[in-house]
Amino acid sequence: MAFDGFVISNIVTELKQKIAGGRIYKIYQPETDEITLVIKKERNTMRLHISASASLPLIYLTTETKTNPMQAPNFCMLLRKHLSNGRIVSICQPDFERIIDITVEHLDELGDVCQKHLIVELMGKHSNIIFTDSEGMILDSIKHISANISSVREVLPGRTYCAPPSKGKHSIFMLTPELFANEIIKKPLSLTKALYTSITGMSPLIANEVCYRAGLDGNDSTDSLTEEGAGGLYGQLLKLRTAIEDEDYHPNIIYYKDEPKEFSCITLTSYADAQEKVFDSIFDVLIEYFSEKEKYTRMKQKSADLRKIIQTAQERTSKKYDLQKKQLKDTEKREKYKVYGELIQAYGYQLEPNAKSLTCMNYYTDQEITIPLDSNKTPLENAQKYFARYNKLKRTYEALSSLVVETKADLDHLESIATSLSLSEDEKDLNQIKQELTDYGYIKSRGHKGAKKPKKSKPLHFVSSDGFHMYVGKNNYQNDELTFKFANGGDWWFHAKQMPGSHVIVRKEQAETLPDATFEEAGRLAAYYSQGRQAPKVEIDYIQRKELKKPPKAKPGFVIYHTNYSMMCVPDISGIQEIKEK
Repeated sequence: MAFDGFVISNIVTELKQKIAGGRIYKIYQPETDEITLVIKKERNTMRLHISASASLPLIYLTTETKTNPMQAPNFCMLLRKHLSNGRIVSICQPDFERIIDITVEHLDELGDVCQKHLIVELMGKHSNIIFTDSEGMILDSIKHISANISSVREVLPGRTYCAPPSKGKHSIFMLTPELFANEIIKKPLSLTKALYTSITGMSPLIANEVCYRAGLDGNDSTDSLTEEGAGGLYGQLLKLRTAIEDEDYHPNIIYYKDEPKEFSCITLTSYADAQEKVFDSIFDVLIEYFSEKEKYTRMKQKSADLRKIIQTAQERTSKKYDLQKKQLKDTEKREKYKVYGELIQAYGYQLEPNAKSLTCMNYYTDQEITIPLDSNKTPLENAQKYFARYNKLKRTYEALSSLVVETKADLDHLESIATSLSLSEDEKDLNQIKQELTDYGYIKSRGHKGAKKPKKSKPLHFVSSDGFHMYVGKNNYQNDELTFKFANGGDWWFHAKQMPGSHVIVRKEQAETLPDATFEEAGRLAAYYSQGRQAPKVEIDYIQRKELKKPPKAKPGFVIYHTNYSMMCVPDISGIQEIKEK
């Protein structure tokens, strides 16, 4: 995450375009460290949400409202007293720092025009919202910082506002070849660290991007930088500066395995293998990034217990399966013991007392064979010993043959549940997975009679470019219901070949055949909602529903078929219309 000076400059540019000249209509303080300004401009009403939270400092324009306390806090009342109906005359970013200075013009008690400043510092745990007069004297702040808390500066009513210390950093707009050569690349650090510790507002993300664009490894030391490499790095910094001066922003989010990883206001070419989503507004980036990140984190936390249960069951079942296969392999020598017994019975009369072995012709292979014997036993007792071993291994083979199949089915079932868990989107999906784990004994049932059942999630619903309805099961129970209760015999069924994944059903409707584009889109859905989501291409089996069968006592989601078609599909569902179920 890079809430750096470059993103702030993009935010300031958009705020100038959208709210500069507008009037502050209402002011709220929904949380102890948050305020919301309701701004009206040219018949448009916008809400500027500002948070000085230590964990998530943020500023963005939104149309959503938040629940506010019945009684406004003191800081909110002070802002209302001075800024209500005030006009926003300017918005700036001092020294390219992570600071936004909003200047508001209003009338004082005597009716004279005066100005106040609302200064927003977005600096991690040091974030704050500070209210000053035109002379820079602090009237109040959402967080009071005394000398006991910080020895660097005090943020208290009556004190003169001063910006946080720059720690010897330089503005990118003041960058010169001499400064770059003598103070930045002379630092005994990695290239990335030398940049972000020297240039104001630059984050490790942007520093790494600049190095990448210059064809350099950001982890390399500045000592390894050649004259040509230094020239290329300086040139990329100048290009970046020009883009900021020209307000040439490209807000985007980088996704990796469907998880939002980074966001920025410049194109991140260093993430070539990841997915990039481009936006028109930096505020859209912030809203989507943090909501998606929160959703992903929340789902990860809620599914952690289920993931641990599945992982433990998989490890236990896998060990059991490996042991059974080893034992089954050991039974392969059972026929050898049977032959030993038969040959001892046939040639045992030739043996001398206390013989330790029998060498004879194996009439099954016409080859000579030597059979070990127990010298303390008679030939008949040795033969019976080998027959006993044979019978024991035969019984073991017969028992293990079915057990190995059952254990492999359990392992496949657990793998399919793990895949379903990775495809879960909300708590309803988790409830169905938990129910399946309970039904099959992986979780002990603690339900009470008459207890309210959790709501079931619904399959995903898409419409192809040709207008055909496509349904995707998100777990084994949904797969079973879609395939054997919802689908008609003529509907088409799609599934990733030989790997866990969703059943995709395409309603045939009244058409005789499906168009090629619909087949391709359904295949992409099956590839995307499968274990092979991250693969370049996935092989997809497809067949009409009437050709599918479910074996007796089979696990949910398991089907068999003997004739099918196959195609290779890219696991990408962009462009396929999804219908959100209410």
